[in-house]
Amino acid sequence: MADNQQPVPAEVGRNVRALCKRTWWVFLLSGIAAVVFGILAFINPGIALAVLAIYFAAWVLVDGVVNIVGAIQHRDKDGWVFILLIGILGAVVGAYALFNPPVSMVAFLYVVSFMAIFLGITLIALGRKVREMVESEWLLYLTGALSILFGILIAFQPASAAKSVVWMIATWAIIIGLLRIFFAFFVRNLKEDVGERISGDTV
Repeated sequence: MADNQQPVPAEVGRNVRALCKRTWWVFLLSGIAAVVFGILAFINPGIALAVLAIYFAAWVLVDGVVNIVGAIQHRDKDGWVFILLIGILGAVVGAYALFNPPVSMVAFLYVVSFMAIFLGITLIALGRKVREMVESEWLLYLTGALSILFGILIAFQPASAAKSVVWMIATWAIIIGLLRIFFAFFVRNLKEDVGERISGDTV
């Protein structure tokens, strides 16, 4: 029975490789789209911020609708009314922000501000916990402090910090896009018998 179960991991790996090879163009197109977005964001950060804000508003709207549907479908469960109210609030706020881009842009920046501050606090707390085990915990303190300062800057000076936020996202998009393009050509050039050789070696 052990012999029959042994090839399963190799078979799974072979199926995953086959799927990646057949859909390599998906990785390529998504990578190109990410790189193009990153470049355009550097060229015109204002438009990029508007696009990100609209996407954020749409996400809040969809999340609210999903919560509403989930609450209604589970009316027999305790707390469904609370989920319903959260969903209604999310749907209303998302819809309002979606049709009012300036509002969604400000909301998006404040969310980024909160995330930066929260990340900074987490890094400082982590530094306190590992200070007895590592000698470079000051890097965590420094990174956390900079993250908190960045979040505070966004909260109190959203207009001046908006361009920095867009540039950070643009840099991330370009890096991720290039990695996806590289991965697309890598899986495209995989040989058909790679999975068979691996399976044969493990049997």
